[in-house]
Amino acid sequence: MQIVHYPTLKTVMAIEEVVKNADMAVSRNLILAKLQTKTMRSTLNLALDYLEKRGLVLETKKGFIWTFNPSAKLVKAEDASLEV
Repeated sequence: MQIVHYPTLKTVMAIEEVVKNADMAVSRNLILAKLQTKTMRSTLNLALDYLEKRGLVLETKKGFIWTFNPSAKLVKAEDASLEV
């Protein structure tokens, strides 16, 4: 696969939000339609591959679903921590 354009952090985060906030599995076409900016299909695919490798999303027959579930202990520790 020849990479024409790498996704920016802003694009990856936007794709992440679309999948995260979806009630059901979302297809690539629906993700592209919901993004605020125009994104090339190859850039979307690269970003989705990245998110899938990191365990944040999972591709099913119907589309992509959000799978990341942070540890309750980690969330509690972050809430109790002091930001500097």
